[in-house]
Amino acid sequence: MDQNQCLNKTTGTQSSKKKKPRCCDGFKMFLAALTFANISKSIGGVIMKSSIIHIERRFEISSALSGVIDGGFEIGCEKDSGSYMWIYVLMGNMLRGIGETPIMPLGMAYIDDFAKDGHSSFYAGILGAVSMIGIIFAFVLGSLSARLYVDVGYVDLSSITITPKDSRWVGAWWLGLLVSGLLCIISSVPFFFLPKSLNTSQEKRKVSISLHVLKTNGESNQTENLTNDGQNVTKSDTGFFQSLKTILINPLYIMVMLLTLIQFSGFIGFFSYAIKYIEQQHGFSASEANFALGLINIPSVAVGMFTGGYIIKKFRLTMVEIAKFMLFTSFISLLFQPIYFFLICETKPVAGLTLNYDGNNTVGSHVGVPLSYCNSDCNCDENQWEPVCGNNGITYMSPCLAGCKSSSGNKKPIVFYNCSCVEVTGFQNRNDSVHLGECPREDHCKSKYYILLVVQAVNYFCSSLVHTAYFLLIVRTVQPELKSLALGFQTLVIRSIGGLLTPIYFGAMIDTTCIKWSINNCGKRGSCRMYDSLLLGKTVWGLSSAFRFPPIFLLIATIFLMRRKYEGNDTKALENGRKVMDEANLET
Repeated sequence: MDQNQCLNKTTGTQSSKKKKPRCCDGFKMFLAALTFANISKSIGGVIMKSSIIHIERRFEISSALSGVIDGGFEIGCEKDSGSYMWIYVLMGNMLRGIGETPIMPLGMAYIDDFAKDGHSSFYAGILGAVSMIGIIFAFVLGSLSARLYVDVGYVDLSSITITPKDSRWVGAWWLGLLVSGLLCIISSVPFFFLPKSLNTSQEKRKVSISLHVLKTNGESNQTENLTNDGQNVTKSDTGFFQSLKTILINPLYIMVMLLTLIQFSGFIGFFSYAIKYIEQQHGFSASEANFALGLINIPSVAVGMFTGGYIIKKFRLTMVEIAKFMLFTSFISLLFQPIYFFLICETKPVAGLTLNYDGNNTVGSHVGVPLSYCNSDCNCDENQWEPVCGNNGITYMSPCLAGCKSSSGNKKPIVFYNCSCVEVTGFQNRNDSVHLGECPREDHCKSKYYILLVVQAVNYFCSSLVHTAYFLLIVRTVQPELKSLALGFQTLVIRSIGGLLTPIYFGAMIDTTCIKWSINNCGKRGSCRMYDSLLLGKTVWGLSSAFRFPPIFLLIATIFLMRRKYEGNDTKALENGRKVMDEANLET
């Protein structure tokens, strides 16, 4: 009896022994714990995004600085804020980032090690889809928090004259962070009770190694060339720097990492300021924007993740086929971008910013608009921002600048009467009064918002189909023992460049579209009260579109490299490698 027959006899005897099935093995426990941790992580990330707009107003800071807080960078010489409490928000966000870092790289590598052959993509899709529960919960929580005033429980709410639709409204942003922090602590508990390793993976490795020894030298060399990606790396070279060098000189790994970075940066850039954009562009409150995003757009992402993972598992797509699938979805997403530009609303009329104070003529610049005869004798503070809406449909920056002479006092809603600037706009037959708050958006602008939600839902579904594909390409282009390092380094790059830098330069570009800044207690520039809607829309969608083009070219280059690599002997090596793994899984 030869060695091969002995091996088959041995493995056959072992496989014939029936093991008592367990309803909850170590892998299932780990998958459940990882899912809970990922849900908690998602809640924390979304709560931070939905709180950005309130943090800006609470601490009178710009969007660029709020991007620094969101990214978790060091502060520098920034001491113009009226309060230093926002530094605690930054420090907490940095600690949250440190704690979140190992969850996905190590968790996904663990799943790929211990899942059944061909099932890792399915589990990754399920994990991503179920994690959307946390995002939906976070948006709903953010919606509820945005309706509550920031100092709820400490001030008399009857004395608050502004509403959640006012650009000065600050919601209870701290409430969501408190809940997400508590959930993160609870989600860490199950990991203390999980086993350090599972026997299944060790059995797989033993059988795989035995089969590897029995292969011919030619097959062994071919498979070794495939797993080493053309690099002559021996198993003894297990040092960190040597391992890092191995993945960094792997062109396919670098390509996929760049693809992930660009896609993530484009998504996180818009996502960081989505609430602000909807509020300023379409006139909905932060609470309404949170609710709509959570119940319409995010479920489409969850369905897309699950569907993408199922497609890859069902049809057992090869690496080249996965890359082609990614190219197709990227091209579809690119086709959606021009639609967004048609959904941009006009800048609403505001006397002193877009119109003269008499309301009859537009102005070339929003800076230094001269007073009119209707308010020049009122001694108004032109820096004051207490917007009122006239019956003529024009917003005035304050009752004084509207030329108002009297008011209804503290009676809600507060109304101001005898407003001379309203009289001179050609609406003499109407009531020359104004009420507190900005004028609402036109109906056609709000209709564009509903169209935007539908377009985004379809676009996000197409984009999320390849969520699992990125993970698979990363772990399949490196040696099995380097999967954790490859995923960890990818996460480091994405978080440092995409997660940290992207909110900053997105915020800085958004700041350039501001036409009315608040002035804080120190006389310095605070947060933005109003944006140029046209310029804001073009800036946001222009930046988002810029991230859609590079992936197309990178995916084409990736497919070309894969085809060249897996032609001829390399294709045969790939088939042999698959055969060996299938046999190992069968024997186990």
